Amino acid sequence: MLVVFAVVFAAFVLFITGYVRPDVTALLVLVALVVLNPWTNVSPAQALAGFSNEATITVLAMLILSDGVRRTGVIRRLAAWVSDRVGTSESKQRGAIVAIAGSSAGFVNDTPVVALLVPLVTDLARRGNTSPSKLLIPLSYAAMMGGTLTLIGTSTNLLASGLAENLLGQSLTMFQFTPVGLVVLVTGALYLYFVAPRLLPERIDPDENAAEANRIEGLITEVDVDDASPLVDRTPTDAFDDVEGDVEVLGIVRNRQSQTPEMIERIQAGDALIIRADSDTVAAVDDRFGLLSGKSADEIDEVDADDDQSVVEVVVPSGSAFAGETPTSARLAQRYDTALLAVRRGNSVIRKRLRDVELAVGDVLVLRTPEENVERLSNSRELVFVSEGGEESYREEKIPVALGILVGVVGLAGLGLLAIEIAALAGVVAMVLTGVLRPSELYEGVEWDVIFLLAGVIPLGIAMSNTGAANFIGALVAQSADFLPVIVVLGLFYVLTVILTNIISNNASVALMVPVGISAARSIGANPLAFVLIVMFAGSAAFLSPVGYQTNLFVYGPGGYEFTDYARVGAPLQVILTVVTTLGVALYFGV
Repeated sequence: MLVVFAVVFAAFVLFITGYVRPDVTALLVLVALVVLNPWTNVSPAQALAGFSNEATITVLAMLILSDGVRRTGVIRRLAAWVSDRVGTSESKQRGAIVAIAGSSAGFVNDTPVVALLVPLVTDLARRGNTSPSKLLIPLSYAAMMGGTLTLIGTSTNLLASGLAENLLGQSLTMFQFTPVGLVVLVTGALYLYFVAPRLLPERIDPDENAAEANRIEGLITEVDVDDASPLVDRTPTDAFDDVEGDVEVLGIVRNRQSQTPEMIERIQAGDALIIRADSDTVAAVDDRFGLLSGKSADEIDEVDADDDQSVVEVVVPSGSAFAGETPTSARLAQRYDTALLAVRRGNSVIRKRLRDVELAVGDVLVLRTPEENVERLSNSRELVFVSEGGEESYREEKIPVALGILVGVVGLAGLGLLAIEIAALAGVVAMVLTGVLRPSELYEGVEWDVIFLLAGVIPLGIAMSNTGAANFIGALVAQSADFLPVIVVLGLFYVLTVILTNIISNNASVALMVPVGISAARSIGANPLAFVLIVMFAGSAAFLSPVGYQTNLFVYGPGGYEFTDYARVGAPLQVILTVVTTLGVALYFGV
């Protein structure tokens, strides 16, 4: 037990600090449990069981199905249809967003739902003169609560079901907890509609464009290079090394064609350099070289008529190859023919030494790119538009087919005709055969970090069970039943799991708490299934910070939020749902 607790503690530290990615931490846990087998009682076969666990397979298949639905554009079309009818009323906008996100997240994984709706929400906000900050947290929270409607709504549900199968011999069914999920969603929706508006900040002015919102106007200008310029034959990266201050070459116009600095080996006479610098440094460049073209920053920031350039905002989503990389190491400029102007992280804006900034999930990148390149950016899975800048090519003619397949998967699993993982895999095959997905696209929609996180943390639950560590903790918690009603003990498990979820991650907290909950329930003679469900619901209730749930992190940059904004809006909701969920589980399933 001491060895397993040491592994849990080490994993906990790594999850909190973020020194190692969560999925890598989970794999480290898996390896450690096998290496320490004499003490952990986890065999290699048990350690690898997470990869074949029904939860892992189902999440993998459902992510592919969700991607198939996304590629048809059905959620985007629904959101656009609704946005045309809600007008400029902030309350109607908020109600529509909560309704769409909450209902769709029960059947399409909540993360892609939020990814699809972020650009629509930000554009809807600006059309109605509403700050996006007023709408994006409700979007994330509604998607989280909507994920509790069905077994396939979120990976935490499937993980809890897989752990219940391993430890209790019974998994959860598709709609087994839907009545409680509906109560949670309706309660949360009422809170988001009537109470949250008084607590939500207005971090971003709805009238600001991409340059204004990220405070980059006035920092970009153009430098002409003549025959006598000392810049001739220098490389773009070291052109201004001898100038005091931070200067970066964003683009080079040669023969009326705009190119990224990486595309140019040496600066030539006749080139025009687009540079980013503060006003003092611009003055120093002017004094040194006397080469400023006199073009205004506004002209260059928005669209250069000769170059046909646009300034767009994109967000780094979960699973992106850019997360944890710098723009230089990820070769952002070369891959997408763009110049990085600024990075917004929450409510702060980074404008200096951008090549060396380590990008994180949720960061908003302000890019200057050729107009014809915007569509290619919009089709990327590595970057997602914050505002509607590009039109992805959707297969709208496949909408009925995709929805039919999804309904078939849900129906077959819900009626018990097929196991959920088999029904989901059958749905994947059907989407390929009907052309909803191409074979080459099968794995593009999979969040592989989630898959490896799930596969890595499942053995931790096995180790806690095999060594008696779960029984030990469960017995300690069960002692509270000597002076507290069982329903209060159930509520304590909800609170403990919520705290863990807001500190580490939803899947890790569920993997740790489900074995403990089952052991505690058995110690006090309560219903173990109720404790599994209370932990599962708490795993989808990360309302206190942006780091506990990936949809929170996804709207962090686009909303310009501060870290404390989540707690201010989420704390009252957390208290309300603690009571509502505990009572719902206790009354519907019994304790």
